[in-house]
Amino acid sequence: MSGYLKHETLAVQAGRMSEEHFGAVNTPVYRASTMLCRDLSTLEAGHAPYVYGRLGTPSSRSLQEAIMALEQGAATVVCPSGLNAIATAIMAVCGAGDHFLVVDSCYGPTRNFCDKALKRAGVETTYYDPLTGTDIERLIRPNTKAVYCESPGSLTFEMQDIPAIAAVAHAHGASVLLDNTWATPVLFHAFAHGVDISIQSITKYIGGHSDLVMGCATANAAHKDRLEEVHFLTGACAGADDCFLALRGLRTLSVRLRRHEKTALELSRWLNTRPEVERILHPALEDDPGHAIWRRDFNGSSGLFGVVLKPIPHAALAAFIDGLSHFGLGYSWGGFESLIVPAHIVRTAQPFAAEGPLVRIHAGLEDADDLIADLEVGFGRMNEAQ
Repeated sequence: MSGYLKHETLAVQAGRMSEEHFGAVNTPVYRASTMLCRDLSTLEAGHAPYVYGRLGTPSSRSLQEAIMALEQGAATVVCPSGLNAIATAIMAVCGAGDHFLVVDSCYGPTRNFCDKALKRAGVETTYYDPLTGTDIERLIRPNTKAVYCESPGSLTFEMQDIPAIAAVAHAHGASVLLDNTWATPVLFHAFAHGVDISIQSITKYIGGHSDLVMGCATANAAHKDRLEEVHFLTGACAGADDCFLALRGLRTLSVRLRRHEKTALELSRWLNTRPEVERILHPALEDDPGHAIWRRDFNGSSGLFGVVLKPIPHAALAAFIDGLSHFGLGYSWGGFESLIVPAHIVRTAQPFAAEGPLVRIHAGLEDADDLIADLEVGFGRMNEAQ
């Protein structure tokens, strides 16, 4: 598939294998463990396209090829969760005795993996301020093997200067990993900005319907073999039914992202006018501290952003959230439904100062006016509870 095609076209066409499946537009679900070979010589030579379900089926291959085309990478592996994709990518570049730099605003489970599993494996992790750019050089040691980024940051949405960080890391022989779930390759081309392995939680925007848990990691040519080896050795395969659902979601990814973006911007700009709100954390807003980097590097924004409220009692926050009709109270995001959840920040490199409670909002595909009306009534309950 040509790398010059637009994302909208790639999302529709990449990974389709109609000629292999009697003209079917969608690759069928292959619930298969055993794959039979036609003769002994084929089995012994390993020339069969599929040899065992854990090692791949047409279901997983279609999804891998589609994501790889969107990312414009050299290899994609699909994993049973986003966290497993993160772990697979990290283990592809780090081992005992290595030093690992991780952004302080990373996804919480990423921090848990580094602090526990990586530590037991003999890898030392140092967390760095998400606003660090070329200054990251002072944190690099002779044994620093990789720098882990997430931009915008989880929960707090700081923008990182990925090209600047990548230039410094590569000058010292370190790899660059990026959790690109917020933007997907539709909104941020990781490899064009110096990333070596791009990671996504397929659970979020690629799946898009809150009905699967899956992750993926895509590597450039220099990191392809290492990523595929770890994926093979750990047996981190994804089920055929989930691959089918993920591929179905991928076909409408570009269209859905634009609607999420539009609604999130409408909500965030309206919220910015409310007296109950201290500030909005959304890099696409003109007054956001990271707006210049977002405008330079990104093709758009998604539906996830943060809202720092003015100081209020916890009972007032509960009154605001508990009565909402169109916002679900639950973790994850990226589906068709709007969500709201209080955010609890863990930082070790640089404290994050929030004037009042921080809530994370995911703008779904509902009508923006209905969502705004729901929030307005919620603010009324909040004010009455104080």
